[in-house]
Parts: sequence; structure tokens; C-alpha cells
Amino acid sequence: MRTRASLSLSLAVVLGLTACGSDYPLGAEQEAAAQRGDMSLQGAVTAAGSSAQGPAMDAWRSGFATLHPRAQVQYSPDGSGAGRGALLAGAVGFAGSDAFLSDEELAGSTQACGPGGAFNIPAYISPISIAFNLPGISGLDLDAATVARIFRGGIARWDDPAIAAQNPDVELPALPISAVSRSDDSGTTENFTDYLHAVAPGIWTEEPDGTWPSALENENAKGNAGVVSTVAATVGAVTYADDSAVGDPLGRVALKVGDAYVPAGPKAAAAAVDLARRVPGRQDHDIALDLDRTTSAPGVYPLVLVSYHVYCTRYENEATAVVVRAFGTYAVSAEGQAVAADAARSSPISSELSRLATAAIASVEVGDIP
Repeated sequence: MRTRASLSLSLAVVLGLTACGSDYPLGAEQEAAAQRGDMSLQGAVTAAGSSAQGPAMDAWRSGFATLHPRAQVQYSPDGSGAGRGALLAGAVGFAGSDAFLSDEELAGSTQACGPGGAFNIPAYISPISIAFNLPGISGLDLDAATVARIFRGGIARWDDPAIAAQNPDVELPALPISAVSRSDDSGTTENFTDYLHAVAPGIWTEEPDGTWPSALENENAKGNAGVVSTVAATVGAVTYADDSAVGDPLGRVALKVGDAYVPAGPKAAAAAVDLARRVPGRQDHDIALDLDRTTSAPGVYPLVLVSYHVYCTRYENEATAVVVRAFGTYAVSAEGQAVAADAARSSPISSELSRLATAAIASVEVGDIP
């Protein structure tokens, strides 16, 4: 089958490369870790998907290599849509995605993953920042309606009255606004458009989608790094991106929630996830979350991204299944969440979500895929 062939090939290639050189492809640090790590776990898994997860995934892979020096996880941050597509085609062992599988994708996952299909595990929580390049201005207060009008082109200058009214103490420049969106199929885009559609439906009339609306012409770039670098190079530009990708010299927007403006931050993002409900009608081990974008609860930042690891319920290759279970368990553990938070400023999932995720990952089985 496609899953067995592609994963076995990936395993053979990676292990073959290892055999040709050092037993410790990550270098001296991994070799030293071998003295105290678990040498019994061996194998390799390829994965692809969310670029937002990139820094956290690097931290997870490094920590996992320390614990299991002879096991390897390779990850390509090609975007959430590409990752989900690769999993459904049987080309990777798991996917990283900033949006959970749709009902249609779940139905189609049985071809690569067996009768039980695939399932979603929340592994990475981060606010999506609205980042802008206005020299001398590090923060602005905006409501969802204003943000929606900016990205639709209805507000074209930074000194527009709608922006000025919410920022009376800021000297706004008479500069044109250049909105930058993602060019790839992106879970970050899907989360951003979901927020705008939920909170400002009269302005953002399009349904949430990972692909930017074709009718809205603006500048675009691939990946979180792409949009952030574009904005950093363009005075007057604005974008949306995973908060971990946003650095100097860009400013950030605090969003209006209820009667207050809430800045992006790990604590405020975690508070939004605490209000979420599991998507109904899914299998017991699927932990897709339905976020309340319209909340007015104090201290909650509702423009939050919950990024998932999407696993098969069944793998034909036993080594693949064993590494998937071990890596997935590490990523959602307290230790794994802590290293991700240090590397990517993400919000650790709650202890209850960690418990549920661990039990779900343990259910991964080995068997033929018809």
C-alpha cells in the first residue's frame, strides 16, 4: 500500500544514511546523550506541515533525540494544508496542522490510515499576532471590525479615523497600509479568517478557509517567516502570523475583547483554549477543539491558534508506530510542552489535555491497511 511503501522507504533511506556515517546524525551532543538515553527505541518517521510549529518541532526533535538517541523524526514545515495532504496520501508518518481535519478529510483518511482513519491531537498553542511595521509605534488597540476592514482594503491609511479613535494617544502616520497575507494553504489563515468571520461577520462575509480569498488582492508570501520578513522590509505593512515568528522591529495589535483591549501572549492564549469545547461527533480519541472566538471573558485573547499533530490510528510498519507513539507522547508531556514554550513562546496545554492526548496516542496500533 502507499503508506507502507512510502514510510518503509523513508525509514530505509534515513537508517541507510545513518549506517554510512555516524550513529548519531545530530552530532556530538546526541552522541553524549546516548550514554544516558534509551537505546532500545530505533526507527525513523517523516512528518510535514505547519510552519507555525517549526520552532517547537525543532525543540521536540532535539529533546526526543536526547531521550532516544537511535530514533529519528524528520519534519518539513511546508504548511498545514501540505502536511494534511501528505498524510492523506500516505507520504508521511504524521502531519502538523494549525487546523484539525475536516469531516471530509477524516472520511478520506481511511485509505492511508485504515478503518479508524486519522485523529487530531492538540500539541501547540500560540496567539496569532497582528503585526505591523510603523517605526516608533510598538502597539495599537484595534477591534475586529477595524482589522477586517484593513485586510479587506476598506481602511487604506494608518491615520484613518477608525484607527485614530481607538488610539487617541498615538501619533499615527499618514502612510498607506499594505496588508500581507499567506500565499500557501495555511492553518494560520484559517484561524485568522475564522476569528474575523465570527466576530465581524457583517464585514468579513467569507467563510473561514486556509486559502486567502482570491477576490482580495494584496501582497502575499509563503509561511509565517515569509509574511513577517515581508512586513519587516516594508514600512506601513501589516500581517497576521504566529506570535513566535514576530520580533523587532514589528509592533503588535491588542484586540478588543468585551470592553478591554487584550494583547497577544501565552497566558491569554491559554485562557482561550480553556474555554474551548471538543468538536462533537468525532471518535473518542480525536481531540479537535471548537474555540469561542466571540468571548468577552476578561484576559482572553481569542485570536489563538491550536496546532495539532495528526496521526493515523494504525500503521503497517511496527517501527513507525513505535516511534510515533513515543514522539507523540513526549510532545504532549509536561517536559515536551516546557521545551516548546522555551523555544517558541507557546502556551503549554493543560494537564487534562495532556492526559487525554497521552491516552489517545497510546491507542495507535499496528496492522494491515486494506
